[in-house]
This record gives sequence, structure tokens and C-alpha cells, in this order.
Amino acid sequence: MLQYYCPSITAYKRLKTREVKIGNLLLGNDNPIRIQTMTTTDTMDTAATVAQTIRCIEAGAELVRITAPSKKEAENLLNIKNELRRKGYNTPLVADIHFTPNAAEIAARIVEKVRVNPGNYIDKKKFDFIDYTDAAYSAEVERIRDRFSPLVRICKEHGTAMRIGTNHGSLSDRIMSRYGDTPIGMVESAMEFLRIARDESYHQIVLSMKSSNPLVMVQAYRLLIQKMDEEFGECYPLHLGVTEAGDGEDGRIKSAIGIGTLLEDGIGDTIRVSLTEDPEFEIPVCRDIVNRYAQRAGHTAIQPLTSEESKSLPYNPFSYKRRESTALDNTGGHHVPVVITDYSKSGEIKPEDLQAIGYKYDAASDKWNIGDAAADFIYTADKIIDFALPGTLQVICNYRTWFSCTEKTKYYPFLTLEEYKQEAVIEGLHFVAADTNDDWERLQALVKKCKQDKDVVLCISSTNKHAMSSARRLLIELTQQGVNCPVILQVHSSDATVDEQLIHFATDAGGLLLDGFGDGIWLTNNLQELQNIKVSGRTYLEIKNNTQFLNNTAFSILQATRTRISKTEYISCPSCGRTLFDLQETTAKIRSATSHLKGVKIAIMGCIVNGPGEMADADFGYVGSGPGKITLYKGKEVVKRNVASEVAVEELIQLLKDNESWIEPAMAAQ
Repeated sequence: MLQYYCPSITAYKRLKTREVKIGNLLLGNDNPIRIQTMTTTDTMDTAATVAQTIRCIEAGAELVRITAPSKKEAENLLNIKNELRRKGYNTPLVADIHFTPNAAEIAARIVEKVRVNPGNYIDKKKFDFIDYTDAAYSAEVERIRDRFSPLVRICKEHGTAMRIGTNHGSLSDRIMSRYGDTPIGMVESAMEFLRIARDESYHQIVLSMKSSNPLVMVQAYRLLIQKMDEEFGECYPLHLGVTEAGDGEDGRIKSAIGIGTLLEDGIGDTIRVSLTEDPEFEIPVCRDIVNRYAQRAGHTAIQPLTSEESKSLPYNPFSYKRRESTALDNTGGHHVPVVITDYSKSGEIKPEDLQAIGYKYDAASDKWNIGDAAADFIYTADKIIDFALPGTLQVICNYRTWFSCTEKTKYYPFLTLEEYKQEAVIEGLHFVAADTNDDWERLQALVKKCKQDKDVVLCISSTNKHAMSSARRLLIELTQQGVNCPVILQVHSSDATVDEQLIHFATDAGGLLLDGFGDGIWLTNNLQELQNIKVSGRTYLEIKNNTQFLNNTAFSILQATRTRISKTEYISCPSCGRTLFDLQETTAKIRSATSHLKGVKIAIMGCIVNGPGEMADADFGYVGSGPGKITLYKGKEVVKRNVASEVAVEELIQLLKDNESWIEPAMAAQ
């Protein structure tokens, strides 16, 4: 039996899964974590699909998925495969199937793997609620067995692998009626198909539990593993991905949080990062994520859970609940997590320097304009600021420097563990640093002192290679001991590239936030200056300096974990051969027009497959419904059909206005 949902909560160990053969590629068991992507070309355009597939393979893709929405596309997979093999490329191909069992049965005779979505392969989704009796529900499952078994037998006969890929947004009406819009509903949707396959003695199966919400995704995978372990005593390989992650830094951060949180616990056999960018640009991001675990085994030992602790964790990894903490000033309690931005490496700090963290000074009115992504604290180390700060901004400085501060209401001391250990009582709010990789007895002494200290905020980091689990172990100890002091998640990255740093920050901080841990976030790195990074010929990261990068990244992580909303959220599909408009260009246009609408969730979907289901979490939707035609949604409700794409963005803005979700950009900037 597994420890909840993985081999170990404290030691890095890969989850043991069945080995699956996909063409000449082995997946699962002790094989490397495989990297894959999906083409965006029209499947009927053989030359374009072959050319893009080759670019993906040469970028490092070990599997390439191609959409087959109907019989004709499924049949054309043979031409694509033959041309690739003629050119010397033997990378396994995967057919992506929605709605059309006959297309799946054709594709399964041609390519090495087929992907089916149990939510729409046989079942339907019309957002109808049906009150099933047990007998009626069982009859529906038997209907699925009759329709799905032929595909299983074809795959078994031809040595074709299969992915049973559940998507949160496309759960069928039947599953939604019985289980609701929940992670356990996602699990049961896949398990029904898996049981049928097992009854046919077919085991070449990979499973996925995708969602645009990393929290839902992580909980669903954990529940799936627990369910397989309990029911079968074994686990099938897992394909990880956050669906509709979007583009730019937001897409990378959201993907890293969902995928990285699971990989930290040894979960995952193959990954795909779904970015609204050309597919070959997904591969380096996949590689950066996977490379974090190449040398992870054998890390410095983390204090294991005792037998009693192992019986019951003090938090629920399958259901989100924020750790209870005491409210100290604006930190902890029911306050949103705070952001601390690091100015310790800066020279003299001037008023204009604060613009990078959301504070813009207007000399004419002698007032500060405060943005939605404005830091709550800055850490200045040994510097004292010589100008009047914005009213909402506070300063953390080193303990010895704090003694010389005259404005004690604005400045708070930051103590090392040794300084804190030596001081008997410190009056007022203070911050204490702790490396969770420190000696366990020293950490237990810290926990004991924090329990008696009503004004301490603990800032935890880890020098352990397995940093997220190391930090989580101390947080478990704090919770078990009833220590309710606020905790700041401090993450340092020494990675060489911006992409690697985004992934590092998002995984180590985001994974803890998804488990309900963390009253704030503090990111530091080894960079002084950053250059804009070009992806697919356009800038995805618009930053002025490293301070702005750290501040923006912190807020993006909080946004992706839904713990603090500071900007518009975009649920944007990565495009594929079904897409009915230029998704990258349209996404950029919509983002430009709506990026000031804090808290509004806008879905941008290339076709009906990724339409009302996949965007179920969005407030408004922009969905391709035909060549040059767009359908606009409010939630799950169609508002306007067949809008000409030339005016569809303007119509979306009008829809936002009609529903009182629009404010003018000039007003938002005030």
C-alpha cells in the first residue's frame, strides 16, 4: 500500500507503475519521464503536419499527438506516418480522439497510441442533470462497455497503447449528475473505462486527469492513484498536464505548479506543457521541468514521519483547506497571502524604484498610485529608506539595523535562527528565518519557541535538493504541535535561465500553497538584470528589472493557485488541428484589451471540443464555431452565435460591459 498517494511524503521516490510500450518507446516503471507535445496543423494537410512533427521531434519530443476529429483525419494519419517513417523519424504518434469512436478504431490500426476522453467519447455533455437510479446508472455503464470494448480489442490486437484522458471541463452529464464537478468525478470517469479494459485483459494504458485549475488537477491525480492502489493493487502510468494553461509566463507558471507538485512526490511518467504557442516551444519548458528530477534521488534525508504521524496527516491532500494561522497585522489569519519583494541587492532605493513593485509616485499631487500587484513588504537588509513610503508598504530589515530605525511602525526586524535563539522576548511583529534542512532538534526547539511567541512570522526556506518536501515536513510539524504563527514561503533560485527560475519558484512555492500552506511568498535569486525573452518571435516576458520579475512572479504564483487574485485570468487552449482561428494572435489581442480586469476569467478556445466544457471555470468564453465564426459565452450559456471573427473581440468587450464586468482602462490605472 502507498503512503496516502505516493511512495513517501519525505523521500523522493518514483511511483511504481506498469510499463507500457508505445511503438519503440517504453513508458512507466523505471523508465525516464517522457516529454511530448501536440501538433497545431490541419491533419488533412499532410506536408504541414509532417513538417511540424519533425520540428517537435528535433526539439526533443518523444511522442507527438495529432488530432483526428473524424474518419477522414484518422485515415490520413497513415499518410503522415508513412511520410515520417520515409524521412527516418520513428517517434511514436498519438491520435487525439473526441466524440468519434469510429475514428478511434481506424486510428488504432495505424498509429502507436490513441487518446480517448471518457467524457465525450461515448457519453454526452449538454449540461443536463439526470437523477439516475442505481439500475439506470449501471445500464449506462454497460452501454459504454458495448461501445468501448471494440476499440480495446483493436488496440490489443494491433499492440496499440491507449490514454484514457479525463478533462475536468468535459465530464459527461452522467458523471456530473452523480458525482458533481469534482476531482472524484474525474477519477470515476476514467476508472469506468479502465475497468472495462482490464476485463478484456488489456493493460497498455496511460491515464490523465487534466484541468485548467492546478488544484483540481493535483487532487484528481492523487485520488486516482489512491483508487487504483486500493482497487487493483497497482498503478498505471500517468500523463501529467495542466490543460489550457495559456501563454507566456502565466502558462509556464500554471503548468509548473500542477505538473511540478506531482513530480515532487514521484508522480508522473510523461508530461505535456499546454502553451498557446507553437508546439516546439513547449518542449524546452518540459525539459526544464523534468531535469529538476534527474538527480533528485539520494537527496539529504528529510526527517521521516513517525508511525503515528503516518496514520493521519494534519492536512488533507485531497481537499483544500488553508492552514489556520494567527493574524498579525496584514499577515496570516484570513488575510490573502502577502508578497515580500527583495531589495537587499539594490543600491540606494529611490521613489521611482518602487514602480517595479506596483507603486507609482505622482510628484504633482504628492500621492502614490497603488497597483493590484503591489508588494506588501520589501526586504532592505541593512538599508534605511530616506523618503516617505506609501501607506500600504512596510519594510523588513535585519535585526541589528532595526535597532537604529526611528520609525518602528514601518520597519520590522528580520532575525536569523541564531539571533532568535539568543533573544528572550522581542516586542511587536518580527520575522524569523529558518532553513528546513537544518538539524531536526534545532528545528523542534524553534517550533517550541514559536508556540510561545505571539508576534512571530516564520520565514522558511530549504537548502535541501528536495526543498518542497523539506519545507512541507516542518509545516506538518508546526500544524501537529498547534503552532499557528504565520509562515512565509521563501524560495531561492540559482538557475541560469528565466524559464528555469519560473519553474523553480512555481513548483516549490506553488506546491505548498495548493496544500493550504503559506501566508506569504518571498522569492530571491542570483540575477541582477534580465533581458526580455523571445518565444515564437514575440516577447512573452515584459520586465524592466529583476525586482519587477520577482514581484510579478510571486503574484502570478498566487493567482495560479487561486490564493490571491490580482489580474485577469486567461484559460487559453494550446491550439491543434481543430482550431478555427489564429489562436496566438487572438489571445494576444484579447489580453491587450482586457488585461486590466482584475479577477475576471476569460476562456479563449479554438473549437467546440475545447468549448463549453473545458472553459466551465471561466466567466466569459470566446469559442471558434466555424471558419471565421465565433460563439460567445457567459459561463456555460451561449450569448451570441456565429459572430464574425473580425468583430468578435469588440463583441466580447460589449458582453463584458452588458454584464457589468468592464471598467475603462484609465479608471483601472487610477
